[in-house]
Amino acid sequence: MDAQPEVSVHSRFDVVVVGAGIVGLSTALAAANKGKRVAVLDRGARAVGASIRNFGFVTITGQQAGEHWARALRSRDIWLQVVEQAGIDVIHRGLLLPARRSEAAQVLHAFHATPMGQACRMVTREEAAQMVPALRLDGVQEVLYSPHEIRVESAQAIPRIAAWLAERHGVSFQWSTAVHAIEDHCVRTSRGAIQADAIVVCPGDDLSTLFPERIGQYGLKICTLQMLRLAQEGARTRLGAAVMSDMSLARYEGFDALPEARALARRLDEEDRESREAGIHLIVVQSADGSLVVGDSHVYGASQEPFAQTRFDELILDEFDRVFDLPRRKVVQRWVGSYVSASDRTVLVDRPADHIRLVMVTGGTGASTGFALGEQVIAELYS
Repeated sequence: MDAQPEVSVHSRFDVVVVGAGIVGLSTALAAANKGKRVAVLDRGARAVGASIRNFGFVTITGQQAGEHWARALRSRDIWLQVVEQAGIDVIHRGLLLPARRSEAAQVLHAFHATPMGQACRMVTREEAAQMVPALRLDGVQEVLYSPHEIRVESAQAIPRIAAWLAERHGVSFQWSTAVHAIEDHCVRTSRGAIQADAIVVCPGDDLSTLFPERIGQYGLKICTLQMLRLAQEGARTRLGAAVMSDMSLARYEGFDALPEARALARRLDEEDRESREAGIHLIVVQSADGSLVVGDSHVYGASQEPFAQTRFDELILDEFDRVFDLPRRKVVQRWVGSYVSASDRTVLVDRPADHIRLVMVTGGTGASTGFALGEQVIAELYS
């Protein structure tokens, strides 16, 4: 199932997708579901970018209210179809949000009262302990549980999706293929020219190769983040859900846009300004081997920061230790990721021509919203 057919040069396709990250794969699936002959081109030998350097966490609760939240819900439903058909394990489901500060508890209650919170529920500390036994519950005032989320292992899921698209949907993949230019219906690559009726460019955080003049008008930045994998000595704790913390409630737009979040942000700025300036909040998910993926920090600039900062890892671990009681945990892996970011939008869909779309998720939520975005892009191209 891992073997992926390659397109031959001088071929013609209904849809050519440039970029084999989650947004590109999502677009390829949407086009294949419409019966289109699809090719996916990627400059790498395999996916190595943001789509595999993340939490593998399909997040709904906390997404920006409105269309983006709806995209996350729709994407989750598609994920559930894909994991079943492609043989991808869902490691755990749901999300716990324990509030330690009174201001954070007010945010949880305010969110629960919104339409986005209707399927969520407030749970007792005892219920939270059953879901995640290693939680520190002393001082926790309220806990919100969201049933929406799912967790997959991205480094395994993304190549599996590509292989499944090739095998089940006839999508052709060309790896290690740089796209130099797009001229009308011709995609010029390092392996030759390919003709396409429609072209969708999903460049991730590459802002300068294709359509740089169009990308430049949006004032995009690159967000660099740091993440950790923790192992546990002795008996392994079990996560029955992902976990966030007070820091997340002052960062995710679905919470942070609430009026109640202002007081929480002020208190966090006073108590933990260094972490706030480093863009740190807490997400903890579990892998099949029992290890925990923990993060993350956020630094914004014109390019990815090449070197990780030890202090950021320390701050992430400080927040982890406030929320979890795992005295024998140890860091076994560290990595840096990056994604494209915009202050005024969650997605970018630009039209260089009637048959061409330039598509980006501009906030690190590609895994959570990409499948629905791909559907929208293909539906518009063929409307």
